[in-house]
Amino acid sequence: MERFDVVVLGAGSAGELVSTVAKGGKSVALIEGGLVGGACPFVACMPSKAMLRSAETRHILTIAHALGAASSRPGLDQGADAYATATRRRDVIAENRDDHGHAEALRKAGATLIRGWGRVIEPGVVAIGERWVHWTDLVIATGSEADRPPIPGLDRVPTWTSDEALISQELPASLIVLGGGAVGCELAQVFARFGATVTLLETGPRVLEKEEPVIAEMLADVLRASGVILRFNEEVGSVEPSGNGAKLRLKGGDSLTAQRVLLATGRTPRTTGLGLEQLGIESDEHGLPVDEHCRVRGQQHVWAAGDVTGIAPYTHTANYQGRVIAGNLLGREARADYRAIPRAVYTDPNVASVGLTLAKARDQGYDAVTAEADISQTARAIVEGRAETPGKLVLVADHTRRVLLGAAAIGPYAAEWLGEATLAIRAETPLDILIDVVHPFPTFSEAYEAPLRELAGANR
Repeated sequence: MERFDVVVLGAGSAGELVSTVAKGGKSVALIEGGLVGGACPFVACMPSKAMLRSAETRHILTIAHALGAASSRPGLDQGADAYATATRRRDVIAENRDDHGHAEALRKAGATLIRGWGRVIEPGVVAIGERWVHWTDLVIATGSEADRPPIPGLDRVPTWTSDEALISQELPASLIVLGGGAVGCELAQVFARFGATVTLLETGPRVLEKEEPVIAEMLADVLRASGVILRFNEEVGSVEPSGNGAKLRLKGGDSLTAQRVLLATGRTPRTTGLGLEQLGIESDEHGLPVDEHCRVRGQQHVWAAGDVTGIAPYTHTANYQGRVIAGNLLGREARADYRAIPRAVYTDPNVASVGLTLAKARDQGYDAVTAEADISQTARAIVEGRAETPGKLVLVADHTRRVLLGAAAIGPYAAEWLGEATLAIRAETPLDILIDVVHPFPTFSEAYEAPLRELAGANR
């Protein structure tokens, strides 16, 4: 039987972890039955951002005349543009389509890649088909999979998961999006801007229900301006075929039809079929519970990183947890701190947030205060022709400790300039220092200055 110090199940968030641990002198085997690199390079982050950029550029072309970049509004060919977008998306991920580069990097680091699906058959042993390997430490990094809501008839109509939508060449004439989270909002805007009739159904009262209400409401306005029809507090009772598409019967009595239904109702941690019961490990709907070291609770030598933990399911969280595990495996005590994990929605304009909302801060017992800034009134917004684009920055501070607890923004490139708040929250930088930071002019980051001064004054 082959023996390794560390065996990793899943090659998504594990890439950096495996390389770091292997370079640190431990023997490491990475077991993956799909593509090395996980979903992000192939069917998630990279293709979605490529499509969003194409849709944004298409929108900019329609307003080029208003920005003084053209003498008249150009005509756009919907079909040709959709084909061009699909081609560019393919080109963006072309280097990742064959995962040879990822695999070669692991080999150079000294790790062993085993192609196939691994399953724990007894403590300390994983089987990949007929091949058995022994481990001292096991890392579970198997990611998540798209939910398919249990709606009667859904399996009889044309549907997409987000992964499927992001690799399809099709541009449906009409699309119903189920779910108003980040993925639902991003793809609703993309397809609407390419001419599809898009309806987004959300069971709650607004999109991005867990974010600051004012930011969510502004994003709803952005989506409507992009042509997306929003329907809140709606549940689908059943689905049936209709022509070459689908008819959705809503529990409220209405019915809607579309060529295709996009499922953006969430993702489920991938824990089934791994043999974890052999180790006495039980998962729930949230994933595998881990401690601050990213060790699976109740286990001494089993670790987990990424979506499978159910904690802040983003690629950057997975990478962070991978670094924490690597540190612990190499003898450096490392602890994960999730207070400042950024959240981003890459619509145009972006929504970005970090830390606590005002409501969550107060629920947790903080004496929280808040202040806002209008992004559209910054000099940068004016010169970019964004003065009419919705934009706002909301800051939440601890009145007692005089530090930031949270930040939320909607505005151009918000995911880029949120870093200032992310660092301030993670480092617990005092407000008195933050108000002394000088920002370049003209930039969107200047929007921090007025609300920070307000918060610092309110805390005196």
